[in-house]
Amino acid sequence: MPLLFRLLLLFTVALSAMPVAAQQELLQDPEMYEKDHYGKRCNVVQYGGDFIDRIDINNDGITDAITNSSEIVCDGVRGPDCSAEGCPFNFYLQVKEGGYFMIATAQMYSYDFVKRFGNMVFVLKMHPRYCEREEGQEPCAMTVRVRGTKFLTISKK
Repeated sequence: MPLLFRLLLLFTVALSAMPVAAQQELLQDPEMYEKDHYGKRCNVVQYGGDFIDRIDINNDGITDAITNSSEIVCDGVRGPDCSAEGCPFNFYLQVKEGGYFMIATAQMYSYDFVKRFGNMVFVLKMHPRYCEREEGQEPCAMTVRVRGTKFLTISKK
């Protein structure tokens, strides 16, 4: 085999292995992961009762997790990462082999998890700009479904 061909083959194999190595590492528990993060960031940290919600967000029968940063008080500041556009909510899927991985972070005000036409969906209450409205107008209500590992937008109001 010519040297150039072997080098090209080696380079191709190395490139194909890169995405596998770059995949996200599974977390044992997103609650502990985020508490560890804020514990390092804040001198004094408190977590409200709605800091974590454990529900099956993608309808696969496995309990997933959602964290709500508005329920964090960091050095006396409630929701240190919140803004006029809401607070970060992190969505974690649990895999059947054990462990979790984050599929999304959304800056929003709140959410409802409701059944519509037989499927569980999120109604995300978000800043008006996400529905092409001006600041100060009614918040956007975006209905989304989680299919597999992706958020699919069903409607915006």
